Amino acid sequence: MPIDVSTLQVSLEEGERWRRTLSITIPSDVVQSERRVTMKRLATSLKLPGFRAGKVPPGVLEKRFGPAVDQELLDRVINEAYRGVLQNRDLSPISEGEVGEVNYKPEADLSFQISFDIAPELELARLGGFRVERPRVSVSDEDIDRVIDRIREQQGNWLSLDDGTPEGGDRVEVRIRQMEAAGAEPRPYEFVLGDGEAIPQIEEAIRTLSVGGSGEFTITVPPEAGSEEPPPPPRLLEISLDSVKRLELPELDDTLAKAAGDFDTLADLRQRVREDLEKEAEREAEGRVRGSLLEQVIAANPFDVPETMIDQYIRAALGNRDDISEDRFREAKEQLRPHALQTVKQHLVVTRLAEVKELRATDEEIDARIEEIAARNARDPGEVYARLQKSGQLEELEREITETKVFDLLKQDSTITDAG
Repeated sequence: MPIDVSTLQVSLEEGERWRRTLSITIPSDVVQSERRVTMKRLATSLKLPGFRAGKVPPGVLEKRFGPAVDQELLDRVINEAYRGVLQNRDLSPISEGEVGEVNYKPEADLSFQISFDIAPELELARLGGFRVERPRVSVSDEDIDRVIDRIREQQGNWLSLDDGTPEGGDRVEVRIRQMEAAGAEPRPYEFVLGDGEAIPQIEEAIRTLSVGGSGEFTITVPPEAGSEEPPPPPRLLEISLDSVKRLELPELDDTLAKAAGDFDTLADLRQRVREDLEKEAEREAEGRVRGSLLEQVIAANPFDVPETMIDQYIRAALGNRDDISEDRFREAKEQLRPHALQTVKQHLVVTRLAEVKELRATDEEIDARIEEIAARNARDPGEVYARLQKSGQLEELEREITETKVFDLLKQDSTITDAG
């Protein structure tokens, strides 16, 4: 049962800038009640030699498990009290709470402190009067040809070659053995020549081999970009070429269009590709406009952000993995901090504007967008809603609508011109 926040003694101290510290005292009767519940639950489930299940004497339980029960009790009641106070006081930390000053004794009140950071409250005095140039949107025949070429590759067939040497674009299967290493077994690899998956010297060596052939090659491995370490010494490798496959492309005709989708002719396919590229270019142009507006808003309304938010962004960029060492994190932060800082500031500006200008997406706007998506894909709106909710994309849709409303507001008060 959750702890009743009204029974707690709570004080909030405002520290430097975004730092806040909660001092919380939980009455002893609440703590002891929670402890008795914990001990009772333990007694009913515990089996000890010499005692019947559920009949272990309280003294035995206390002696053997008292300290562990106290630790579990502290962890639980501190967390429950903290979460309850946050909700009661409408506080939204942006960092994990740091517990300190824990004072716990049997039959006495439990007191502790938790410190955390909150998001800064922005004062955005200037939101307009900016000038932004929208990039020109253009799609050339060469752009369309590149997409059509990729479609031909996707529809092509890989045919095995029985003889001859491989060329760029061929898929090869090779075995590579490091000859200086005694007893080293050859390791298999498969890749497309020219795609950059192997170092250039190895690709050059493979191009000299025929299917089924092998050779010995001295290969120099280039150092990693930016590395100050000396390059490794050359290696003597035995490379065996086991197979070569060459991509046979389909003819550039209406048959290709039919295989690629619901198109009757190649002209229909090209038209769809043009439309898709134009939409993509429009999105990129709109992204440039939005980015420029935000940069100017931030420059006109300077503010700082908690380092916690930057750290959180970088950890998310690294996949929120637990195995990231502190050295690796510091290295990543040094590289990513400028981008992370700007991204966090942009997020805070959009969030603040949506709040103060009451621009958050409404239920009606979300429903209308879902109906639009459903109609475009010939689906039932309820089915689309359920799918978006299950995949977590409903919040993304809500955020997209909110951001569009924010940027519509910003564009109204600034001058947007098209590039010549």
